[in-house]
Amino acid sequence: MSDPNIPPVTPAAPTENERTWGMLAHLSALFGLVFPLAGNVLGPLLVWLTKRDQSAFVAAHAKEALNFNITVTLAGVVCGFLALIFIGLLLGTALFIAWLVMTLVAAIRASEGVLYQYPLSLRLVK
Repeated sequence: MSDPNIPPVTPAAPTENERTWGMLAHLSALFGLVFPLAGNVLGPLLVWLTKRDQSAFVAAHAKEALNFNITVTLAGVVCGFLALIFIGLLLGTALFIAWLVMTLVAAIRASEGVLYQYPLSLRLVK
């Protein structure tokens, strides 16, 4: 039985530095605008590889950003093939807008110190 006078143990709030790195894990995906089909994956991958042992908060955000951007890259390739029948152009535009909005929302949530999960993202990196 738990004592009602003792507050439940909650994980420590992320530090300012951790929140900044969590935000950068998501924003690093914007390298995809400079290096299409690779930059959006390389940015979060580099953050995850360098910070995963230092902070669970940063590791969680970087892994989530990495999984989401791998999913978006795969969807982008499918849109590229579908462009041959013209529906891919419309789907690709919608994918780009959704990617940009969700990346910015995730970065804001990380800067607030909240764990964020992208909707409809494949969980390839465990």
